[in-house]
Amino acid sequence: MAGAVREPRPVVLARREPTAAPTIDPETLRRVFRRHAAGVAVVTLTGPAGPVGFTATSVASLSATPPLLSLSLSSTSSSAPAMLTAETLVVHLLSSDHEEIARRFATSGVDRFAPPVRWRVLPTGEPVLSDVAVWLRARIEHRIAAGESYLVVAEVVDSQLDRADEPLLYHDGRYGTISDMPAPDATPGPEPAPEG
Repeated sequence: MAGAVREPRPVVLARREPTAAPTIDPETLRRVFRRHAAGVAVVTLTGPAGPVGFTATSVASLSATPPLLSLSLSSTSSSAPAMLTAETLVVHLLSSDHEEIARRFATSGVDRFAPPVRWRVLPTGEPVLSDVAVWLRARIEHRIAAGESYLVVAEVVDSQLDRADEPLLYHDGRYGTISDMPAPDATPGPEPAPEG
């Protein structure tokens, strides 16, 4: 029905019985993942009090048909309440010249949308960062409580790809680009065989 307000889907509680003892402590897991370079995105959405946004390194393409993406955020994040009620969001894929935007949206206690950040509201109601050339607008399909985080699955309904700049990465606690990343300490093993 045209113009109908779509109710957000409920949070799915994905729980299983815990193992007798954790197999890895949280700090070790963090150290391991610091070695994993990840693309940097800013996620924006509209909350009850206005625009909300946060920096994310957990964004991933989940499916091409239907076009789905996934991301996660801490359940204690200041953005979590808006994520639990929003119907849509915008994922901005940051390029190498957006480090300051990434830092701004990762900082607690600041107005993330204050100048010098330039943004506007899309006709569909979501805040979009004006200086970011690549973004995806998506409708939230699932929110899954997973440990201390929420896993969000969203269907991509619109996108912008103005130009393909060098991506901003996050690795070992630092922002950088592919050319900035230091060579690994260990000698690499053989390349894995393609799966398909």
